Amino acid sequence: MGMVGGGKDAFIGAVHRSAAALDGKIELVCGAFSSSPEKSKASGKELFLPEDRVYGSYEEMIEKEKALPEGERMDFVSIVTPNYLHFPPAKLALENGFHVVCDKPMTYNLDEAKELEKLVEKSGLLFALTHNYTGYPMVKQARDMVKDGKIGKIRKIVVEYPQGWLAEKLEETGQKQASWRMDPKKAGIASCMGDIGTHAENLSEFITGVKISEMCADLHTFVEGRTLEDDGNILLKFENGASGVLHASQISIGEENNLNIRVYGEKGGLEWRQQEPNTLVLKYNDKPMEVYRTGAGFGFLSENALLHTRVPAGHPEGFIEAFANIYRNFALTLGAKLEGEKPDPKYYDFPTVHDGVRGMAFLESTVESSKSDKKWTKFKS
Repeated sequence: MGMVGGGKDAFIGAVHRSAAALDGKIELVCGAFSSSPEKSKASGKELFLPEDRVYGSYEEMIEKEKALPEGERMDFVSIVTPNYLHFPPAKLALENGFHVVCDKPMTYNLDEAKELEKLVEKSGLLFALTHNYTGYPMVKQARDMVKDGKIGKIRKIVVEYPQGWLAEKLEETGQKQASWRMDPKKAGIASCMGDIGTHAENLSEFITGVKISEMCADLHTFVEGRTLEDDGNILLKFENGASGVLHASQISIGEENNLNIRVYGEKGGLEWRQQEPNTLVLKYNDKPMEVYRTGAGFGFLSENALLHTRVPAGHPEGFIEAFANIYRNFALTLGAKLEGEKPDPKYYDFPTVHDGVRGMAFLESTVESSKSDKKWTKFKS
């Protein structure tokens, strides 16, 4: 693996490296860790990489890695930069024959996302998008229950992602994570919805298998002087006729990362909460609710849920492990391709470039809807 971004003091870069290393199937061999060549070199030194494999720019990295013999060069690149720097290195990597893992949202705008989609389809290369919440075992379990008809036809989906960390104007304090997220030149047309709303959108479609068709959005900027929104509420319609509510907020005081989803069908309801990720609840009207736990009850959990479980029941399993499940699945799929073998479908289970296009379409549809006087806005395709 080569890495773009994620240098010294970068939170998400360290998460990606930890997750990628967890199964011993991926080795970090090179990187362009910062737009500053000096910072990139310093980051590479801290990571014990050879000096000649630490680059001053992603362009230099891709050019020089491509020139190395097959078997020595990086096999794929992981992109962990702010939003506006996702597309350029991803495009260059694909054009030069390198597979890609990219943080979300996938690009700065929908046009870039569609261009990447075409490049992936044309090249046949792998592209994974790190919507890490799809990696949790109980999220896989929920998806399998819906597929198996356990709760019947989906009628209603409620998904929320409240945080409170941007309730004050942190971007004026020099806090790096807040600064770029509230800068339209770096974050894009949306901040809260781009950062966490896309996770909620992706999770709702991943678990239920139904796609959003229309929306009625109301975005707010509560902290005075901000250019981008810090809170939003959206009414949803889905292609199968289901209705939904999506709420994302970064000014909800006291909330940490309270992503949660409730899915209601004709026969039952499912509930999962990211802050208690080992538990999935199945509810009924006519009998007691059922509680499913990660790693517990091998006769009750789906094969997919067990495949993504890493520790015995009762031990906390969370954020890093969910990321690691995406990297492991990507590595096993890529390894098969490199050996000229057909990838095992059970490992080809990670968000792709198509999910990235859905995410960017969601953002543009949301902003358009919030500005419109119409009640409903069609989901962009």
